[in-house]
Amino acid sequence: MNLSLTEEQSLIQETAKRFAETELAPVAADVDANADHAQVVANCRKLAELGFMGLNISGEYGGSEAGVVSFSLAVTEVAKACASTAVSMSVTNMVAEVIQAKGTEQQKETYLPRICSGEYAAGSFCLTEAGAGSDPASMRARATRTDGGWLLNGTKQWITSAEFAGVFVVWAVTDPDAPKGKGITCFLVSADTAGITVGPAEHKMGQCGSATNEVHFEDVKVGDDAILGELNDGFRLAVAELAGGRIGIGSLALGIGMAAMDYAAGYIQERKQFGKPLSDFQGLQWMLADRYTELEAARLLLMNAADLKERGKPFAKEASMAKLFASEKANQACYSALQMLGGYGYMREYPLERMSRDVRITSIYEGTSEVQRLIIAREVLREHS
Repeated sequence: MNLSLTEEQSLIQETAKRFAETELAPVAADVDANADHAQVVANCRKLAELGFMGLNISGEYGGSEAGVVSFSLAVTEVAKACASTAVSMSVTNMVAEVIQAKGTEQQKETYLPRICSGEYAAGSFCLTEAGAGSDPASMRARATRTDGGWLLNGTKQWITSAEFAGVFVVWAVTDPDAPKGKGITCFLVSADTAGITVGPAEHKMGQCGSATNEVHFEDVKVGDDAILGELNDGFRLAVAELAGGRIGIGSLALGIGMAAMDYAAGYIQERKQFGKPLSDFQGLQWMLADRYTELEAARLLLMNAADLKERGKPFAKEASMAKLFASEKANQACYSALQMLGGYGYMREYPLERMSRDVRITSIYEGTSEVQRLIIAREVLREHS
């Protein structure tokens, strides 16, 4: 087994690292403090110029064709500097991948070049609803058949980048009489379509620079050509999308956790108490060793899941394992890093306070840790049945 990165993967990782350090890190604190969505939009457009908004998309549609491993590496580096930018980048890449995988040629030609080039600052998934979060099959949004198309009605919640997205991937019930999860269809809808209203940004604990909104659909008219994939097969598409998205969110969590520990490692070598650096105390050394070991294990889980997906192998279980472990260990890393700084870590002048808020959501969105455990257990039991 070769665990080394290819030359292209190393180049993408280094490019993302350099961009994050020079463009994102200097403004990350202000983006958070001011909930500066406009700056995140600017960041996303710069990422598009680097080819990072279509990392696993064919060059035919303006993508980079760099693959899933490169996507994971890039998201991690971006998240080390600005988690708000990283989540918009991750979700937009997943929107592009779903369109490439399931879209018609017309849909791909219409939307993918706009996403990859940055003409669309972002793309958004409209799946979650107030009563359908961990149980998306319980959604109430409806698409009703009309002459020549469909009318979409309903409200979607917690939609990342909604206020500056160019296209929405929308799930709605098209056959209310079908068994649960069997009558759902996925639609591609331009954000400027009449009848769409984006609500005000939510006031969040962390990742404040990333816009999170409700999206309301009121008699939104779309044609049959807006259907993504097959009629009444949207739930299966959603499950597949979530599996890929978990690699992105796990990679994002890893980036935050690594940034937190890197900052703490530097701090304890400079800070002195009792006449010697904090790094001389065994208790802190062991804390450092445990967290870095866990984060390295998370990185390997993510690389394994990304490699499986890139090679066209089943990866859903591995993606859930990676997302579960990376998000929970990143949360623990931020807790430990803040503890190492003591009272200073609690102050906004230091980045640990922001990182500790930013990392918390990673064990919730794209499927909670509890849902990941259900998925993992289900797959393991299936393998042993």
